[in-house]
Amino acid sequence: MRSRVVITGLGGICGLGTDVPAIWQAMREGRSAIGEITTVPLHELKVRIGAEVKELPDHGIERRRLVTMDRFSLLAVIAAGEAIRQSGLDLSRANEKRVGSVVGTGIFGAGTLDDNYRGLFLEGRSRADVFSVPRIMPGAPAGQVSMSYGLRGPVFGVTSACSSANHAIAMAADQIRLGRADVMLAGGTDAPLAYGVLKSWEALRALARETCRPFSADRDGLVIGEGAGMAVLETYEHATARNAPILAELAGVGMSGDASDIVAPTVDGPAAAMAACLEDAGLNPEDVDYLNAHGTGTKANDQIETAAIHKVFGNAVNGLSVSSTKSMHAHCMGASGGLEMIACVMAIRDGVVPPTANYRQPDPECDLDVTPNVARERSVRVALSNAFAFGGTNAVLAFRAV
Repeated sequence: MRSRVVITGLGGICGLGTDVPAIWQAMREGRSAIGEITTVPLHELKVRIGAEVKELPDHGIERRRLVTMDRFSLLAVIAAGEAIRQSGLDLSRANEKRVGSVVGTGIFGAGTLDDNYRGLFLEGRSRADVFSVPRIMPGAPAGQVSMSYGLRGPVFGVTSACSSANHAIAMAADQIRLGRADVMLAGGTDAPLAYGVLKSWEALRALARETCRPFSADRDGLVIGEGAGMAVLETYEHATARNAPILAELAGVGMSGDASDIVAPTVDGPAAAMAACLEDAGLNPEDVDYLNAHGTGTKANDQIETAAIHKVFGNAVNGLSVSSTKSMHAHCMGASGGLEMIACVMAIRDGVVPPTANYRQPDPECDLDVTPNVARERSVRVALSNAFAFGGTNAVLAFRAV
């Protein structure tokens, strides 16, 4: 019998707030953080909206470490610190070789890359910043979390575009179940509000002009945001032995590949991941109360995800509450799964389904109960979190009340 993996701490930061209580309160109220981008130079960009962290919290990280971090690493370290504090984990007394970190990211240190290009090509500098490579590399957030909190167990990064956080959480659970660690910090982070990234997304013609409206008939694209979402994972036995607060159980994981197209999703790939997740968790479709959809707000994604949900849930879809919190925190790339994990766990804790904000018009091709605009109180014993990415890399997580 495999070990039960539970969540004992959560940490988050995004446009909705700089900690989990603030983020969850904003989600419950249906508040959107999407607005005009003010913190980065936009040059001639046509699309100028996003979901920014307007002001960082007082994090106390010393300057000699800050200069080695890109923003996506800093966000991960801040979120990890909150998760550790909530879990009550005393790292000074823990076996540091049995505590590790897996952090997903969909982009990389885009701000550092932009700064270097600006300096080299526009300002005439003769060399790049000395810490450019360790700041940019996709594995940097996992390393920085490890160094910040003295974690000497399994430490590595995961990158699978928009599924990165879910894959990271799954891999962290595997380290625990394989006996390589007792405790893991896991989640995702990204800071993609950089000129080069935004210009590239603009070229794909996938960005919304006004705001993100998942599942609404008048939706016209996604909105990019920044943030991080992290969790403390440990076995049920380890958590109860130290009287830790158990927030929820990571009940199951499902992963699949579309093997089809680098950008266009399929129905079968996401459906396979959801079905595999239910099987891994020992759940039937009717056991699921809430599904946090990938729900990017693009025409194709929302229709295809709806079809995949129908394929897996069948008649059970009639009792399923669905929402896309990307309507509020935007699509934070590799961080989205971490933030949506917070939504799922808190929905279980409080018995509240967060809404799909900005919803205006029903779409016959998206015929789900998408919890439009207003949160709904209902018992949530089981919640699923969908993440489907470019490249056809799909990862679904199931959370269960304990």
